[in-house]
Amino acid sequence: MEIDGTLPDAVRGGDAPTRERVARSVLENGPSTAAALAERLELTPAAVRRHLDHLIEEGAVEAREPRTYGVRGRGRPAKVFALTETGRDRFDQQYDDLAAQALRFLAETGGEEAVKEFARRRVAGLETDYRLALTRNPDLTPPEAIAEALTQAGYAASVRKGPVGEQLCQQHCPVAHVAHEFPQLCEAETEAIGSILGRHVQRLATIAHGDGVCTTCIPVTAVTTRTTA
Repeated sequence: MEIDGTLPDAVRGGDAPTRERVARSVLENGPSTAAALAERLELTPAAVRRHLDHLIEEGAVEAREPRTYGVRGRGRPAKVFALTETGRDRFDQQYDDLAAQALRFLAETGGEEAVKEFARRRVAGLETDYRLALTRNPDLTPPEAIAEALTQAGYAASVRKGPVGEQLCQQHCPVAHVAHEFPQLCEAETEAIGSILGRHVQRLATIAHGDGVCTTCIPVTAVTTRTTA
């Protein structure tokens, strides 16, 4: 464990694994304060700040003002640190260019509807993965089972209480760069989530459009009744 944030230069060559832990913690848990990262990773606040400073210099992380809901208390809230597109490139997005080229070709040859159909087929397996998650852990709520299915697919998803109902938060999106050009991917995913839950869900934020987390609002009460075999 690091003792403080002023290690000698000879030792700093071993900082890379810890810095990677800091970046991955932001990836998996979303925009985080330095204090939250320190607690989560069992590091000193000084050490975390040093790693964050380095990641900011690299362009992998950026500081943001936190989002607030309702009446904000006295004092200035602590900044949160979120991954930039450069930071996300450290993780599994090496096939973005190929995927984007393929979708551009599909759009040129088949039109908008072809892209939409591709997007729907891409998420068609989500319901199967959702049911498998419930089979493995019957105690999961439906939103938690979807989060588990998405996590298994690389989205680092979780469910949190929101101002209204619950929020499905995806801390990572393996196709974020492609979805920036082709929002049909996000739209099809949102439709699939709503179909599984039998509710009208609303996408509040997406990584593809610069937000730190893909956030989907799930209302407390289902608006439609969905029967399954």
